[in-house]
Order: sequence, then structure tokens, then C-alpha cells
Amino acid sequence: MIKKIYIGLVLLLCSFSLSAQTGENETGNWLMYFGLNRISQDWSIHSEVQYRNHEIAPNTIEQLLLRTGLNYHLTKTSMLTAGYAYIASHDFESEQTKPESTEHRIWQQLIMTNQVKRIKFEHRYRIEQRWVNDDYRNRLRYRLMAFIPLNKPVIESGAFFLGIYNEIFVNTKQTFFDRNRLYGAVGYQFTPSTQLQLGLLHQRVNSFGKYYLQFGLSFNPDFRKN
Repeated sequence: MIKKIYIGLVLLLCSFSLSAQTGENETGNWLMYFGLNRISQDWSIHSEVQYRNHEIAPNTIEQLLLRTGLNYHLTKTSMLTAGYAYIASHDFESEQTKPESTEHRIWQQLIMTNQVKRIKFEHRYRIEQRWVNDDYRNRLRYRLMAFIPLNKPVIESGAFFLGIYNEIFVNTKQTFFDRNRLYGAVGYQFTPSTQLQLGLLHQRVNSFGKYYLQFGLSFNPDFRKN
């Protein structure tokens, strides 16, 4: 188990080394919370907060993202969601305290999962209707993520795991390619409802790329009556 965790940490450190060699901007920081709040057999509420920073210290805000939605569980391995998000974006070293741009977003998504031996795959298809200041835009996203348990056959309480994904964003008008995100993380499942991931994300927008150190906490309480 320790050897597998060590290998995962080495992969993250190698990514840091690569970012230094490519001469790209300093690594940023994302602090994230995700919640799937179960209210019935078929329905749950999505809750999410992301505090994104230009630099690795969490004191130079780049974006504040607040997202919520209503989930409908089609089966144990598929889920539909519709929701709303608010995103406030700040320029680096800006003198003003209010955001330079604000976005109101309506979004819909389908998540489907499948298991291949020990590895769990998650396919996420998302559509976004975006109002950025006074500009309306549409965007499509697809993310493929793999969860690989390290010390147990499946991800359960007490399990360490690796999380890896790639996500592509495309626009329906103007520039077709919007961005790409590549992510790798080491995670730990504390309880059935609580999980923590420490990862590194590389985001490329056109010819500009940047790395972000990420801390992601997932808390998925079940409010159904026994």
C-alpha cells in the first residue's frame, strides 16, 4: 500500500517539475467543496464551492464559483442534473476589489459510470448556457475520469486511491476549442460520505497553459429517513 501511495506522490511531483521546465506561469491553487445531498431514492441536491487563486497561496483570488443543481438518479450508474452557477472572475494584481467579470450559468449534465476490474470509469457530459457580463455563449464539455483503488479492492472507508481525468471544452460559436484540463490526484475515503483529494491540474486555453494545486473535499450526506 505504502509503495503505491509513494508512486502516486512521485507522479504529482514529476508534474510540478515539468511545469517549472516549461516556463509557464506560477502554479495556482483551487480550494474546492462538492456535495451530493440525497433527499430521496431518486433525487439529490448538488452543492459546490470553488475558491480559485492565481498563485499557490490562497490570497490572490482568480475566481469564485458557486454551483448548485437538482440530480435525478436514473439507475445506480447514471444520473441527470440541471442547475445554476455563479462565477466571479478577478484579474491578477487588479486594484479593484470587485470582479472584472461575472457569469450566470445554466447547466445540464449526464453522468454514467462503469467498472472494469478494479478501475471505476466516470463519463460526464455537460451543456452550459452562459451569460458572461452582457455576452451570451453556449459550451459543451466531456470528462472521462478513472478511479483506481490502491490498498483495497474498491473505494470504501479507509481506501487510498488515484483519480485521473481529462476534460475537453468546446464552444458552439466563435473559437471552437475552449480549453482542456488534465488532472491527477491522490485521494482518501474517510467514511462512506467523506472523501479528500490532493491533486494537480493542468489547464490549457488556446496556447496558454497553467498548473493548479487542488484540494477537493467531497461530503455526501444522506437525508433520507431510515
